[in-house]
Amino acid sequence: MIGLTEYHQNFLQTVLSESESRGLLKPQAFLEICCEELGEIGDLTNNYTAAEYIKTGIEIHGYDFDEERGILSLLVHQFFQEDEIQTLTKTQINTKFNRLKNFLKKCSALQNDLEETSEAYEMVHYINKYLEKDKVQKVRLILISDGKSTRNLSIIESEIIADLPVEFRVIDIEYFYQTYMSKSASGEIEVNTSLPSLEIKGNSETYKSYLSVISGEQLVEIYENYGQKLFEQNVRTFLQFKGNVNKGIKNTIEYQPDMFFAYNNGITATASSVETDNKGNIVKIQNLQIVNGGQTTSAIYASKRNLKKNVSDISVQMKLTVVKKEGDQSNFVSKISEYANTQNKVNKSDFFSNSPFHLEMKDYSKRVWVPATNGSQRRTHWFYERVRGEYLNEQAYLTKAEKTRFQLENPKNQMLDKTFLAKSENSWMQKPQVVAKGAQYSFADFADYVTSQLEKNNKVITESYFKDVVARVILFRNIEKIVSDANWYENAFRAQIVTYTMAYLSYIVEKKDKFFNFQRIWETQKLPRDVYNAIEVISEHVHKSITNPLEGSANITQWSKKDACWSKIKELQIPVKLTSEMLIAKEEAKNIMKQEKKEKKLLTEVEMQIFVVKTEMKIWTQVYEYYRDQNSKKINSMQLDILRKWATGRMDYPSEKQSVILYKLLKQISEEGIFVIEGIKY
Repeated sequence: MIGLTEYHQNFLQTVLSESESRGLLKPQAFLEICCEELGEIGDLTNNYTAAEYIKTGIEIHGYDFDEERGILSLLVHQFFQEDEIQTLTKTQINTKFNRLKNFLKKCSALQNDLEETSEAYEMVHYINKYLEKDKVQKVRLILISDGKSTRNLSIIESEIIADLPVEFRVIDIEYFYQTYMSKSASGEIEVNTSLPSLEIKGNSETYKSYLSVISGEQLVEIYENYGQKLFEQNVRTFLQFKGNVNKGIKNTIEYQPDMFFAYNNGITATASSVETDNKGNIVKIQNLQIVNGGQTTSAIYASKRNLKKNVSDISVQMKLTVVKKEGDQSNFVSKISEYANTQNKVNKSDFFSNSPFHLEMKDYSKRVWVPATNGSQRRTHWFYERVRGEYLNEQAYLTKAEKTRFQLENPKNQMLDKTFLAKSENSWMQKPQVVAKGAQYSFADFADYVTSQLEKNNKVITESYFKDVVARVILFRNIEKIVSDANWYENAFRAQIVTYTMAYLSYIVEKKDKFFNFQRIWETQKLPRDVYNAIEVISEHVHKSITNPLEGSANITQWSKKDACWSKIKELQIPVKLTSEMLIAKEEAKNIMKQEKKEKKLLTEVEMQIFVVKTEMKIWTQVYEYYRDQNSKKINSMQLDILRKWATGRMDYPSEKQSVILYKLLKQISEEGIFVIEGIKY
């Protein structure tokens, strides 16, 4: 088990690695890592923005606005960057919060003192806009630190500033550690309530279920307290009143609230435990997650808070499943989400966390060795981290010697983060306006793309693809460093400049009717000089263009999210020279991909054959009995005959084609939840 001290050391190494590999200042890397973590667990929305402004008596490093709940969060950090965990003192906490309060009080006047092309100006502009339009219901002042505060210092009484309730929150290293330790990565959600319930009797050792009814007011209160943390494991976010389902919910709330229970499907939720009173009422729910009914919850909340509707007469049915085994919760919730979400069309990409893409990338990251460079004899891997904290998890139970070996073979600076990967991939696919909308938006778009590609051909994730992905991450990181080191860079809008620079490079390669030779970057693990020089030229031109938007689009952040911005960049005539070694003829590239897919198909069939043979015969007996009892409704006679012969010992060794059939039957039965077959690739 990893303790707080070891977690802190790993955390600092992550900050250092991000800083060095991407050309970020350490405090910038620290804030980005923390905000991504807080966004992932629902403490911040996906629209948080880093923007530093420091002046006598004022200090702020970023902000976030939860438009649905009307919560404005102002962020400041105390980054010690010391090897030992430092104590976050009362004086330090008070000083940081006083500076944030001063910013809030003086925000309206600051706009006139700031340069219009700075990120701080945009931050002040947006905050004033939210305040002027009365969109802000509550302000949260958040202090983020790698130090540790005592619990009594973390609890600070709320205040009223400019007629707005202001809450204070300290998020220290212990909070991040507890988040990491939580298997659901959702932090502690403890709901004290009083709900009538009917326990559904059953003999399952995996879960226990309850049927209950929750009032609109209770649901509003719970969402008020926890927001998106309730939906972290849900497959979709609130779609506002756009789809037919949401319009129906809105109309029922407004005109027929007493019919809500009859018309609405209710919510499906999970928990790690519940407590009941002597009457069977649920009085406490631990780690509540709404896996179906996010629209219902958000619609009721929005009707109450935004439309000022009375929701006291609304009753919502709730099916609550308590997952008994802590380690099973993530997989269990994923299955419930997939099977329960039927109100609106849910795309397969919404279940991207279960996608074969992750399994393939993980497999290649473990198998493919990085070429030894700079005279080093040690070979390493690029570690693919599908879930935040996975890099640390894999070291949790290793001996000291094993841990040292793991870290040497999987260096911290060679970790592939899925959201960062999505940014580099979308940039190369010439979608910089998508990347500019934020990491989570970009990741969702990338999930759509990958899912559609896998549906067309499940052999698209090849070893060459994995190597190219890594090469594009190396390219993206280098562009970040080049921009940061440029003499024209003014410490603003780096993220936008980087994605547009990479997209433009892709665009000019495409215009030459060529493919980019990412293999060369993979082999050397760095940028060739001609590519480096090209990036220096492109990035400066991109910077000038982005920071001079078209008339009527003065806001640079919003301008960079528009298709018009990308169209304007593509019109630039930037002199770029690339050597012939970096450009591949399209026909040659297609032949390479075709051969890769063919080899992968053969390899996959062999892998299926090995899996079939290694699976215990008692499982095959159960599988055969299940399909036999279905009267062949789910498989044809040929499939059943192969299964019968293998399960009853009448077949010595299945051929590759027979193994594919048997493997797919295992996969089908596992997907249906009849049996859980470990190691099956979905």
